[in-house]
Amino acid sequence: MPAKKAADDARTTAGKAADGKAADGKAADKPVVAKAAPKKSAAKAAAKKAVAKKSAAKKVAGDGGAEKGVVGKSAAAKAAVGKPESRTALVRRARRINRELAEIYPYAHPELDFENPFQLVIATVLSAQTTDLRVNQTTPALFTAYPTPEDLAAADPERVEEILRPTGFFRAKTRSVIGLSKALVEEFGGEVPGRLEDLVKLPGVGRKTAFVVLGNAFGRPGITVDTHFQRLVRRWKWTEQTEPDKIEAAVGALFPKSEWTMLSHHVIFHGRRICHARKPACGACPIAPLCPAYGEGETDPEKAKKLLKYEKGGFPGQRLNPPRSYLDAGGRPAPPLGAG
Repeated sequence: MPAKKAADDARTTAGKAADGKAADGKAADKPVVAKAAPKKSAAKAAAKKAVAKKSAAKKVAGDGGAEKGVVGKSAAAKAAVGKPESRTALVRRARRINRELAEIYPYAHPELDFENPFQLVIATVLSAQTTDLRVNQTTPALFTAYPTPEDLAAADPERVEEILRPTGFFRAKTRSVIGLSKALVEEFGGEVPGRLEDLVKLPGVGRKTAFVVLGNAFGRPGITVDTHFQRLVRRWKWTEQTEPDKIEAAVGALFPKSEWTMLSHHVIFHGRRICHARKPACGACPIAPLCPAYGEGETDPEKAKKLLKYEKGGFPGQRLNPPRSYLDAGGRPAPPLGAG
């Protein structure tokens, strides 16, 4: 009996030990399961947080797009790094730049002195390869001596050359203005025609000159693609074209026709005063957030201010007789030839 009892006790003890081990094993499994659940839950929470963050970021970007500065910077940044800009985005950015320029230069105007279409077409022809300022300083003597197409058509070339000498290429320009005047007398009764197809037939008159005359003497919209205009529209990535007629067509397609003449004045004014060819005054440029070429010039605000020209820099403009709006805005007339 004692031996049998001892054996039974041993079996009982072994069974309990086995049960205990099994119990311990289950107990050990439970914590593993319990730990796995929180990890899975944490992963799900992190994923939800990431989705929420991404959604919030999209909302911020969308909200910011409605703000004045963010839209321009985004569009300009895309253009600057070569990312495609949609046609709609390009049109919006281009028109916004024009609106900004209209606020910066509310007094923008043709910077050649003239009193009638004849004086304007002659002055525009003379402005080739020289400044409007030099032309404005020269034409008073020319128009005093030859006030009408008939007078200039019959002029002594040597006397005209002497008057035009300060403008450079004076012999070629003398031939152009005398030939132009003769054409006006012989073909148009001494009157400057108001149609593009007629103007471009005149000696020395191309599309640029024709649109200057049409837009400013006849009030007919036109885009003046001079060197300033070409430089700026390419910097702003309005077009990649390099030929004037193709630039004219590409930029004209971005704006209503009624805005073409003043658009030309705005762009040219900006090119002469701030967005220079060699060293743009980027740090003093009010439309910098919209410009893909920002940084090509001086970005330090104080240094950039020293690069400003004409009235923006506190200096005289190019016209001896500028519009009253320009003078009221703080502009100063240019000095006559030989002054100072």
